[in-house]
Amino acid sequence: MQNENIEIIVIEDEEDILELIEYHLEKEGYSATGFLSTENVEQFLEEENPSLMIVDRNLPGMEGSEFVAYLREIGYDIPVIFLTAKDKESELEEGYERGGDDYMSKPFSPKELTLRVKALLKRSGFLMRQERIKYKLLTIDLIKNDLYIAEEIIPLTNLEFNLLHTFMKHIDKPLTRDFLRDEAWGSDGDGVNDNAVNVAINRLKNKIDPQNEQNYFHPVWGVGYKFH
Repeated sequence: MQNENIEIIVIEDEEDILELIEYHLEKEGYSATGFLSTENVEQFLEEENPSLMIVDRNLPGMEGSEFVAYLREIGYDIPVIFLTAKDKESELEEGYERGGDDYMSKPFSPKELTLRVKALLKRSGFLMRQERIKYKLLTIDLIKNDLYIAEEIIPLTNLEFNLLHTFMKHIDKPLTRDFLRDEAWGSDGDGVNDNAVNVAINRLKNKIDPQNEQNYFHPVWGVGYKFH
């Protein structure tokens, strides 16, 4: 599906509404991750690269728009749709000032929400391209084909970059060597044997995690590798 690499965070403290939103997003082909409060969301943002957030304003702990304002302050520009029962003009204005991009008042139509998600993604350019993918200490720039670790550029060959990009698109999923050949080597993969794939992964590991502190690569017996 066209949307399957688009990850959407939903923060909603009413579990039935959270499940309803997740169901409709996944039906449209998006990947949805739900949270009942703002707790753990920042850690998730550090490790994943979601394209959009749907945030209820009435949350336990930190109010939704305050949390978004905080994220904006520390540098996250991820698009945000607020869900709210707060629909007075002053409250709407407050939400936009704190970093909201769109608003839906409760009760809302799930169909309208998915249409607004699509429109906001299109407006922000996420449906056309993702410029950067972040995971743990790694950031890859898909426009320049550069890898950054803690702001420092790490030189990679084209093959190594393609290999890393493939793994970062499929975090925690076992990938076969055949799949890696198709994705990273492309039409040149026909003459590449399993040992050459192992060697390439080992070279990549030595560049991005020489001391194996992050332990990114995990052999999967009888399958291939997964990146974690």
